[in-house]
Amino acid sequence: MTDPDFSGSNLRCVVVSDGIRGHLHQARGLALWISRLSAASVREVDVPALKGLGRFLCLKMAVRRLPSATADEAHAWLVASGGTELLAALDDVGGPETLFIAAGSSAAPYCLALARIKGSRSAVIMTPSVLGTAPFDFAVVPTHDGPIGSDRLFVTLGAPNHIDLPDLEEAASDLIRSVPPRSERIVALLLGGSDGNYRIDAAWARERLAPVRAQAERLGADLYVTTSRRTGKGTDDALEALFAGSPSLRMLLLASREAANPVPAMLGLATHVICTDDSVSMVSEAATAGFRVGLLRARRRGGVVATFQEGVGRLVASGLLPSSALSGAPRFDRLFRSLAERGSLVDLTVEDDLEAFLASSSQRGEPLDEARRAAAWIVERWRG
Repeated sequence: MTDPDFSGSNLRCVVVSDGIRGHLHQARGLALWISRLSAASVREVDVPALKGLGRFLCLKMAVRRLPSATADEAHAWLVASGGTELLAALDDVGGPETLFIAAGSSAAPYCLALARIKGSRSAVIMTPSVLGTAPFDFAVVPTHDGPIGSDRLFVTLGAPNHIDLPDLEEAASDLIRSVPPRSERIVALLLGGSDGNYRIDAAWARERLAPVRAQAERLGADLYVTTSRRTGKGTDDALEALFAGSPSLRMLLLASREAANPVPAMLGLATHVICTDDSVSMVSEAATAGFRVGLLRARRRGGVVATFQEGVGRLVASGLLPSSALSGAPRFDRLFRSLAERGSLVDLTVEDDLEAFLASSSQRGEPLDEARRAAAWIVERWRG
């Protein structure tokens, strides 16, 4: 696809954010490239933080009327859902030259309602629950969501994101000044946390990360380590104990204690990147930065949920259920296989794989370019 070229553009992108960092990075990445390809201006707004019964009634029940809502009906929903200040903040935008962009199921309804009220266009990233992608003008959906073909849908390999190579280099320069590396082999270790499908606890950290420390020390590599907001206190404590006194450790930044996001700087500095498999966004960002990502497998949750997921996986494989029925871990596995086939991922399932992965001087590959590709597709249709 050839990138569209517009001059004298008065297009506007409005990123509608639910405050979740991963969702915001996806929407920012798409908006960044739309801006570059069309000269559109970009601004961001936050949706109301609904909780409890109010959240359920607005985002799970009343929202079901939005796909067929008129502008007046969308306005009524937005006001009832705490969006009065949001409307006031956007008083100066509207019309078909404004595009509202959202990622995540909490931001998507506000994005759709604003587009209906303003007579504007709407774009959603990933597949929001309840609404789905059909009501939106544009949908950017990763292949692991099992999207069904549509002329309003663009399928990506992994999640689009805000990773931009010049920005990574600048961030890396700042990190070099504050925590300079000692080795030419620099390992960025990006750790997630437990959720409904995965368990990354203290025992996992001691078992799976001790070999990483040992191999780094054997090779004289530097380790820059960070966690996510889902990483529990017990895991944080285990990480501190595990890496205490290691000559390879250069940085351990725990997200529970530091608000700063070190990932761009780490991706700009590293020669190797290792991620846990609980976060598609984290793996996609590393692949976008041009790495062949080393994948560390978290423990899978057991019990009824895991048994049910395995059963669904078998039914999908047999063709009795659509691929969209998959959720969590099985769905992510499909993406990881695709990235591995592309040469953007290696599964570090045993210690020998880890040794070979770190022994190379670098694990660079061809960068993913999903945000730019999706943006070009949207701009071509937006102004078409």
